[in-house]
Parts: sequence; structure tokens; C-alpha cells
Amino acid sequence: MAQVVLKNLKKSFGTVDVIKGVDLTIEDGEFVVFVGPSGCGKSTLLRMIAGLEDISSGTLSINGQVVNDLQPKDRKIAMVFQSYAIFPHMTVRENVAFGLTIAGASKAEKDAKVNEAARILQMEHLMERRPSQLSGGQRQRVAIGRAIVREPSVFLFDEPLSNLDAALRMDMRMEIGKLHHDLSATMVYVTHDQVEAMTLADKIVVLRSGSVMQIGSPMDLYHNPANLFVAGFLGAPSMNFLDVTITEMDDTGCTVRNGALDPVRIPSLPKGDTAAKVGDTVKLGLRPQYLIPSIDPASGTLHGKVILTERLGSETVVDLALTDGTKLIVALPEDAQFERGREVSLSFGPARAHLFTPDPELQASAKH
Repeated sequence: MAQVVLKNLKKSFGTVDVIKGVDLTIEDGEFVVFVGPSGCGKSTLLRMIAGLEDISSGTLSINGQVVNDLQPKDRKIAMVFQSYAIFPHMTVRENVAFGLTIAGASKAEKDAKVNEAARILQMEHLMERRPSQLSGGQRQRVAIGRAIVREPSVFLFDEPLSNLDAALRMDMRMEIGKLHHDLSATMVYVTHDQVEAMTLADKIVVLRSGSVMQIGSPMDLYHNPANLFVAGFLGAPSMNFLDVTITEMDDTGCTVRNGALDPVRIPSLPKGDTAAKVGDTVKLGLRPQYLIPSIDPASGTLHGKVILTERLGSETVVDLALTDGTKLIVALPEDAQFERGREVSLSFGPARAHLFTPDPELQASAKH
């Protein structure tokens, strides 16, 4: 397998900068996921690694070799696409062996590699079928099998599960995770689905508008988001954000409040691109899972009224309107009972709260 190193990698289409200087090291055997909203540049960045998009500037190295000018076939990579890209007139065996056939491999070599890929993906019983006789998940396994037989240094996946239904998506996600474990392969995976990112990745790269917002392990990003964008993107239900005013501040934390929030000291300083000071309005981030209903309404920190309850079996999601009109989402265990219109007070552990300076780009997009 191989290490992949991106140094100040940029991509422009005419005057439009799509990738704006990405620095990233993907270690040998690591599973790295590029995640972000549509149009953030994650697929373009993957295609640059594959050699399907030219690099405007910067360097891309695979296993210590700069590959900026190498053709895709010479980079020792294999790519699995969202659309499967398998041939309808060929059997599964012929599809899996196609790359080896083009390369002139012997029949013995082809049979050995195809049979091994079929064993790994548990599709020995499918080898003589044609794609029209396969489910979506089975077709994606064929595409992955075709990648495996090439014995690449790096596997690239471009949203491979987005065409599958929820149950198949979960099954295939588990299969890809198992494949990574079995092959100890270097894998780079693109998705807009945060569940795929959180469950598959050794390391997540969060992208927005062609720039890296944060790089880290799934739980590091979940517990320590670097900015407002990352905090809002990772987590389901999404993190709540309240506009609060800083009333006191020192090197160890801030005291904040608003019309629906009693004064509370947060043992951290606001994160973001700008500095904050006393009197500034900042964003208080609260994960829905960390909000706790208070038995005594007078003892809570936040006060509001229930407007909707969604019972999902494993948890109950409650939508609240705070006394200042702000909407808040609370995720509670199993079948918690909260009737519509009920007055509720909530508390939270200040150490689990986050403060962020406002994000001008997010505010601008919210207005359109």
C-alpha cells in the first residue's frame, strides 16, 4: 500500500478556484474520508488524486513519487464510482476481470485474482450472472471486486453508496469497513453522509468551498469542532446554536446569557476566525444529546415549550421553542413523554458546551 501526500494542492476552472490549497498526509493503510456539502470540492479533490482532473498547482505524491503528470493507469490506484460503471453485456466474472484482461494477464492469473476477490466479497454464487440480475448492493460489490483484482496502492471511493436504499447502504458500509480491515489498504472515500464518515474513517477531512475546515479522528471532530461550520455539520440531530452575549471573560472561559438562558460560565473561549470580547454576541453550541430536562422548572438553565415530539424507538427527539422564540432540539433516551405545549426547563454541563464566533459565510448563505 502507500502514503499519499498533498502539498498546497490547487485546482481552478478558468477564474474559479475550486480547490484552494489543500495540505494533507494520508498514511499507509489509513482510511480517510472527505466530507462536506454538495459543491465543497470533495469529489474534485478525489479525482485529482486519481489523475482524472489536472492539478493547477501544488504537488501530489503517492508512495514518495510525485505523480502530478502521471496518467491514471500509471498511479497504481483503483477507483469505485457512484454509478457502478460495470458492463451490462458481461457476466460478473468478466466484469471483475476486465482490467486484468486489458492488461494482458494470463488466464491462470485472472482466475486466481478474480476468485480471491469473489471470496473476500462473498459473491462466489454471483459470478455467472449479468448485472441486470443483481441488486444495487451486488452491483457495487462487483465494482469493488474489479478494484481489488488490480491490487492498487490506493483505493478511491466516490460516494459509492449514495444510490442504495438505507438498509443496503448500512450493509455495504459494513462490508467496506471489513474490506479495509482485511486488506490493510490505503483508502480515500468521498461522501456527504456524516454517518458514513463517522463510522468508516480513521481520519475525516471536512471541506467547505474548496478549503479544509478541520482534519482529525471522528470523535475528535465531534467533541472538539474547530469552528461553527464543523460543529453544525457533524452530529445527528445537528448541534443547537444560540445567540448569547459575553458578560464576563478571562483566559479560562466566559460567562454568557440571553433572554432564554440564565447566566452560565463556559470553561472555554470562543473558537473561530475572529477574536471575541466582553459585550460581543457569539454562538453557544449545545448537542441535543447533552441537554437534560430539569424536574424543577425553576432549576433549569434554559426555558421553553414543547412544539413537537418525534419518537424514533431508540430515542425521542423533542422540538422546543425557547422563551425568546429560538428553536431548540433535544434528544432523549427511548420513549420519554413530552406532550405538546408542555413547559420545560433544561440544564447542560458547561464543559460540554461550545462557543464560536459568528461565521460570515454561513450567515450569508442563510439569507439566500
